[in-house]
Amino acid sequence: MPPVSRPPRTRRWGTFPTTADVGIWATATTADGLLEALGLGLFAVMIPLRTVRPLDQRAISASGSDASELVVAFLTELIVLQSSEGFLVRDLRVRSVGSPPTSLVAAATGEPFDPARHAVRTEVKAATFHELLFDPARHRARVIVDI
Repeated sequence: MPPVSRPPRTRRWGTFPTTADVGIWATATTADGLLEALGLGLFAVMIPLRTVRPLDQRAISASGSDASELVVAFLTELIVLQSSEGFLVRDLRVRSVGSPPTSLVAAATGEPFDPARHAVRTEVKAATFHELLFDPARHRARVIVDI
């Protein structure tokens, strides 16, 4: 039997140091992929993603007058989802509207927080506009979040 080939990774994320907060960077080949990667990077700051099971799904929508406002609105919706419902995201599928995007709908897959299984890394309070970059043409984005 031949080995199963996997599609190439199209979205990546990580963190970068800032003075008092945390920066999240993302790369992806599409605007939707950048938004997904920023959202997953946000949750990776809060908890180890590998501990979250894809058991349930939530619908999310966000909009802004421009792409920067959309990024902050989207990440704010994810923060509210986590803080109000205790819902942890394992995967995101975003469908944005516009070029550059100004609105989106997303499906967030994950499960409710379980203190017996989920280790809390950092509490994220808000997404900021400080040094925000959203550049789908160059396949990169970054945002700083308040912790």
